[in-house]
Amino acid sequence: MASVFSKIISGEIPSFKIDENDQCIAFLDVNPLTKGHVLVVPKTEVDLLFDLEQIDYEAVHAMAKLVAKAIQKALDCKRVGSAVIGLEVPHAHVHLVPINTIGDLDFTKSRAKFSKDELRKTAEEIRNFL
Repeated sequence: MASVFSKIISGEIPSFKIDENDQCIAFLDVNPLTKGHVLVVPKTEVDLLFDLEQIDYEAVHAMAKLVAKAIQKALDCKRVGSAVIGLEVPHAHVHLVPINTIGDLDFTKSRAKFSKDELRKTAEEIRNFL
């Protein structure tokens, strides 16, 4: 069965897309830790990041670097934290989270809530710096 990320990649489920190429896609996490929390996902449906073919692994990290720099410019944050957790969706992905304190990267805390309009605006703000 296709993962929720595969359904986003195919367009079955809408997303707030930040960037996309032949190998991967970046979109806002709709259950974010902070404003501007982005997921970078390979288009190949592989559960574990380190099981990706080298070319896809490198593509994910290249996109993560590009998007992280755009997040840093678009949003008020000290850094962009990066994490690979992979417990909620069995499809490899990298979290990019705007952070001001180490606690902002705590995946056990309650998640922020934003309206679709706020998410759309945030995606646009980040895309403007790509």
